[in-house]
Amino acid sequence: MKSKVYFSKEISSEKVLELFKKVGKELGGKVAIKVHSGEEGNQNFLKPDFWKKIIDYVNGTVVECNTAYEGMRDTTEKHMKLMDKHMWTKYFNVDIMDSEGPDMELEIPDGKHITKNFVGKNLKNYDSMLVLSHFKGHPMGGYGGAIKQLSIGVASSYGKKYIHGVGDTDNFWGSDHDSFLASMAEAASSVVKYLDNNIVYINVMMNMSVDCDCCAVAEDPCMKDIGILASTDPVAIDKACLDLVYASDDPGRDHLIERIESRNGAYTIDVAEKMKIGSKEYELIEL
Repeated sequence: MKSKVYFSKEISSEKVLELFKKVGKELGGKVAIKVHSGEEGNQNFLKPDFWKKIIDYVNGTVVECNTAYEGMRDTTEKHMKLMDKHMWTKYFNVDIMDSEGPDMELEIPDGKHITKNFVGKNLKNYDSMLVLSHFKGHPMGGYGGAIKQLSIGVASSYGKKYIHGVGDTDNFWGSDHDSFLASMAEAASSVVKYLDNNIVYINVMMNMSVDCDCCAVAEDPCMKDIGILASTDPVAIDKACLDLVYASDDPGRDHLIERIESRNGAYTIDVAEKMKIGSKEYELIEL
């Protein structure tokens, strides 16, 4: 049976909430709401006021983890200052999940590239997750969406190095590229299994630059906005986003497609499907 992916061309806070309700999955217990806090200087990340309606409705805690590289998010102190500056703390309770060690270690028994995933230990405090993703390009992954949020996004600072290095944290910028992409998918699978699929994904296709929200200096968006997608399947929602980029008649799509293809970005989706956390076969239901 094909996974359902709900889609709206209208991009608004109200539509995000409408799509979430359409998915029809109740997120029980304590809900972690995974966002991207946006690096200092980045102009493209989706601001907290855009997400406010859905976050208030779900009544969860905004969660993030520290980065593995220099910037304004590599320590908890700096990261929280940036969360203050970007207004996340004005509206929401914020939890930097790896603010204190030791990391939580999740097993990946079917992993071919990594067999464990190091995530912020505060993940243990949550029963379900709402993954809010800004779909755009990425300098290493080719694109950033739901699978990246589940993997690199939930990984601790050490865990990010572990994924990037395909298990070798001393070589986290020099690992084999496809092995890194596969490691992201394998890491994502451990989070899905830990939360027993109690996850809803929302991808927003706006401000689509070839660069990610991790970049302090990012290119401006290269193509027109496309819309909002929502699903319970991280593979299907990311695949649908890629398909919508390819189907676009916007001339700027070629720049984004070049970024995705030059980094072999779709390979992450292929491996995630093999890890059985979702399917590339989907039904796009437009509202």
